[in-house]
Amino acid sequence: MNKTHPQRNGDVAPFDPAKSFSEERGCCRPRGACLRCPPRCVCVTVLVLLLLAATAAIVGLAVALGLPPRSPVNRLCAASNNRTGFLCDNRVTCIPASQVCDRTTNCRDGEDEQEKLCGDLPRSLPAYLVFRCGNPAHWVYADKRCNGMNDCGDCSDEMGSLATCPPCGSAWWSCSPVFYEYCACVPRSLCRDGVQHCTSWSDEYLCTP
Repeated sequence: MNKTHPQRNGDVAPFDPAKSFSEERGCCRPRGACLRCPPRCVCVTVLVLLLLAATAAIVGLAVALGLPPRSPVNRLCAASNNRTGFLCDNRVTCIPASQVCDRTTNCRDGEDEQEKLCGDLPRSLPAYLVFRCGNPAHWVYADKRCNGMNDCGDCSDEMGSLATCPPCGSAWWSCSPVFYEYCACVPRSLCRDGVQHCTSWSDEYLCTP
């Protein structure tokens, strides 16, 4: 008949393969009807719970105060006159593209003047804010395209194939080429003003304000 003998002082306890690695490191293990944790495990557990509670409190406070979350992925919006714009963090204000990185804060929190956006113009700008002129060395803000003005200097922002501008509207007189700052459309307000804007002089003899 086999008998079980109690371990005597000095006896070496046999290796128990069922004993987990986590227990060797002092982590919580079930013993009998309760869960016992060494002081180190209790401290780590409490710290994790405190961090989770703090995170939840910060998120809850932001929601309660109506604070906007992180920057939107897409800031493209339509500004006045349906021109390309930049959406501010409040998700309401849409400023014209040309007001981004103009050294004036136009968004409430100044996100339109941040270094990551303005540090290396135009490469640091989102592509939708930039229009490349016919001369690759030149660029203008996207809201300058098709605004009637020769912003590129070669009229590629008004007459180029990439600009795809609509025909002159009723408030403009069409003639090409045009002198001075215009390209193909002269504001009718300049008709018969005694200054030649069209090479054909049609703005002085045919155009009516």
